[in-house]
Amino acid sequence: MTTRQVLLLLLLWMWLPHPCHTEMLFRRTPDLRPKSFGGRASGNDGKAVHRQKRGWMWNQFFLLEEYTGSDYQYVGKLHSDQDKGDGSLKYILSGDGAGTLFIIDEKTGDIHATRRIDREEKAFYTLRAQAINRRTLRPVEPESEFVIKIHDINDNEPTFPEEVYTASVPEMSVVGTSVVQVTATDADDPSYGNSARIIYSILQGQPYFSVEPETGIIRTALPNMNRENREQYQVVIQAKDMGGQMGGLSGTTTVNITLTDVNDNPPRFPQSTIHLRIPESSPVGTAIGSVKATDADTGKNAEVVYRIIDGDGTDMFDIVTQKDTQEGIITVRKPLDYETRRLYTLKVEAENTHVDPRFYYLGPFKDTTIVKISVEDVDEPPVFSRSSYLFEVHEDIELGTIIGTVMARDPDSASSPIRLFLDRHTDLDRIFNIYSGNGSIYTSKPLDREISQWHNLSVIAAEINNPKDTTRVPVYVRILDVNDNAPQFAVFYDTFVCENARAGQV
Repeated sequence: MTTRQVLLLLLLWMWLPHPCHTEMLFRRTPDLRPKSFGGRASGNDGKAVHRQKRGWMWNQFFLLEEYTGSDYQYVGKLHSDQDKGDGSLKYILSGDGAGTLFIIDEKTGDIHATRRIDREEKAFYTLRAQAINRRTLRPVEPESEFVIKIHDINDNEPTFPEEVYTASVPEMSVVGTSVVQVTATDADDPSYGNSARIIYSILQGQPYFSVEPETGIIRTALPNMNRENREQYQVVIQAKDMGGQMGGLSGTTTVNITLTDVNDNPPRFPQSTIHLRIPESSPVGTAIGSVKATDADTGKNAEVVYRIIDGDGTDMFDIVTQKDTQEGIITVRKPLDYETRRLYTLKVEAENTHVDPRFYYLGPFKDTTIVKISVEDVDEPPVFSRSSYLFEVHEDIELGTIIGTVMARDPDSASSPIRLFLDRHTDLDRIFNIYSGNGSIYTSKPLDREISQWHNLSVIAAEINNPKDTTRVPVYVRILDVNDNAPQFAVFYDTFVCENARAGQV
């Protein structure tokens, strides 16, 4: 039988009258009192009190919701056993919806609903009924209360509170790991039939995920799902009422699931050997270059620390881990000299700082690479044999006498010729001169210790092929004294002596 045929049968059943709805007779309540009571009882004053016999009993009426017929829907019939059928009684209805939603035929007691009723708006209606004598307007039955209960039909599909859910689960989770629970609600009556009994199923997202039919808990269904292979999944969950049977109504929701990262990938250097170059003139602290190990993980799971663990340059270089870029920056630790050593080899290690013990079996979470550093030659300025020179010379030497020699050389392997000259700002009187080829300093004017005891000179050395690159060195010349000055009185003495002074008198 097709779904369409089932629906047509259901509609036909709704239009037909049902015995449980049609009539409720209100008969006299049987007198169950013991015979000895004689139908009356004594009050406190000794007078007889007559008990009124009840003429009807009340039960519930049942009405099917969502009636689609053109006529008023028949609810049921009220009838008193005192009704002789001669029209002498009048039935009166009051309470929820009386006179508007529910109307009663005052002669026959037939109750009808004037419009379609939605159980989800109101599940039952409480009304009161009374039968009175039409002529005397006196009640022949006491007013009684009854309930019209709306029977549910499956006219509401299950709905999810969210159209799209967002959830996450760690990658590499074991099968059956809970991801998230989705819950649908059904406005139909859960106590009547299966209209609100919901079963969950997965329409999209297999074979990666599954859903528990009764609870809506989504779980992982495949082992070793790897975030590095695929990070995002879209799962569509269906909630179907009627216990999931054919003809039930359904609703769906989408769950976007993200695999979160775990540290299941060790760092790896892309090259086994890395070549770097640096000029020999680079000062201490200069960054030579960087090395970087790649890690397929993210965040703290990809953090590494770099170390120099071996090599012939461990005392010449340092490595610093740059956290924002996850690179290892190699820097100069000591001055370099191309003429002394031109190549260094380092063994650098990169290791994860946060290791997950669950994945130790995937190998050591570290890697090494060889870094070769070539020191490049630069055109260095000349270098003097000393950091300073001190020459001592007597003041009476002849002009042109060599007082000392300064020596400079080109430290480069090419060893270019050197030219030496005096900085004339340190010898304004041009007392000294220098041979530019060999660095010999000689006197060009007489020396006088009594005029200047010290002369502070500065000698400059420059390569002939590169005169702009120079080096200077201080030269201190001390003038030594010789006996070249007769004694002199400090003042002119003027004295007087008497003419009759004796010999030997001061």
